[in-house]
This record gives sequence, C-alpha cells and structure tokens, in this order.
Amino acid sequence: MSGQLEGRVALVTGGTAGIGEGIAKALAAEGAKVVITARSPEKGAAAVERISAVGDVRFHACDVLDQAQVEEQVAWTVSELGRLDILVNNAGGTDGFAPVHELSDEAWNKALNWNLNSTFWATRAALRTMLPNHWGRIINISSVEGKVGNKHSLSHYVTNKHAINGFTKAVAAEYGALGITSNAICPGAIETDTMKTAGASAAESAGITYEQFLDVFAQESMIKRLNTADEVAAMALLLASDLGGGITGALISVDGGTSPW
Repeated sequence: MSGQLEGRVALVTGGTAGIGEGIAKALAAEGAKVVITARSPEKGAAAVERISAVGDVRFHACDVLDQAQVEEQVAWTVSELGRLDILVNNAGGTDGFAPVHELSDEAWNKALNWNLNSTFWATRAALRTMLPNHWGRIINISSVEGKVGNKHSLSHYVTNKHAINGFTKAVAAEYGALGITSNAICPGAIETDTMKTAGASAAESAGITYEQFLDVFAQESMIKRLNTADEVAAMALLLASDLGGGITGALISVDGGTSPW
C-alpha cells in the first residue's frame, strides 16, 4: 500500500507512545501528514523525532479531559495543514480502579471525559471539516473490554468502551452515504506505558500481581500472548485508506481471538 495516503492529513490523539505512536508511524509511512497530540511536550518532541524517520509528523499539546483543548486540536490541524481527513481517537484510560460499590464519582466522571466525551468532542469537530470534502475516516480505539467486559474493578472502563462502540455505529449510520466512515478497533491487552501504570493499579485492586493481570489476558486469547501496537496499526492503516472505504460501522477485534464476536 506504499503511498496510499499521499495528500491526506491525519490527527492521532494520544499519539506519543504505544498504540497511538504505532498508528501515527504507519500513517506517516504511507504518505499522510500526521499530527500527534498528548499532554506532554517533552514526550511529543521525542515521538516526533522517532516518527519523522519515516514520514511527516508534528506535535500539538492537548489534554483530552478538556473539551476546549480537544476542539482546538482539530482547529489547529486544519489551520496548520489545510484539512483533516483521518481522525484516530486513541487517547483514553481510567484510574481510581475499584469494584462498583466502592467506585468514586470522581473516577467515574473522569473516565467519561477521558474516553467517551473526548471521542465525541473530537469527532463532532472533525466531521464539520470532513463534510465539505465528502471524504473522511473516523477510527476509534476501543478495547476487547468493549465486547467482553469481564474484568474486576474496571466497570468505568468497560462502560466507556461499550459506549464508544455504540457511538461508532451511530456515526457510521449518519455519515456513510456522505463519504465518511466510522469504525472501532477493539485491541486485546498490549503492554504499553499506560498499561504498565493503569494495569498495575487494576491488578492491585483485583488482588493479583501485575504479571498475573497480564497473563489473564494472554490466556483468554487463542494466541496465548498479548497483542502488539503494530498489529493494531496495520488495521488502522487499512481503515484509513481508500481501500477501507467499504468498511464502516465495524467493531474490529485485534485481540488474538479473545472476543467471541
């Protein structure tokens, strides 16, 4: 698919590490001009240095917990590069892990902004600039937990990922005939920097070690290992391309066969 994204502009939230960086690198390698966003300028500069080895990339600071910053990142991308064709809603996460009867309002509401609301805010802003071009790709990074949801102390995360899947299908139904696709990728566990932090907290809340926590994911899969960011990036690249134009409203598992659907 060499050069398939020449002339396209992509925005990848949470693009300085892990899945986001993998996707940004894959899109840039295929010719897209890529904007990556995250909170840390230092991590942004380091990621730009790594990704620029394969393509055109720049960083813009954004905290997805803040609606104004989420909307501004889209406006900045269009101002800087003239258009926006591909939006990858990758940023997200949870903290304050606890069983439901102990889960705090703060953790619940933070998760809503971090995952679902940030995806809505960015998508709404992106659609407004994609519509005049009659072409667009919305790619939401969901999770295997958006299909299965059987882990202890993750109810806020599970709920948000299920909601993102529903939002993905709603956008697909509204904009498919207008040249804009909307899909969600549902990865299995990947040992990113975020996983090392959040996974350790989730494991502690569940009363198991971090290594046991990771092994639960591995053993649930058919491949008996964790997935990789590159495997998710390969799917994102297909969905972002012209060849992916016939795929919309899909909740695509990249989870080693963990989910039954």
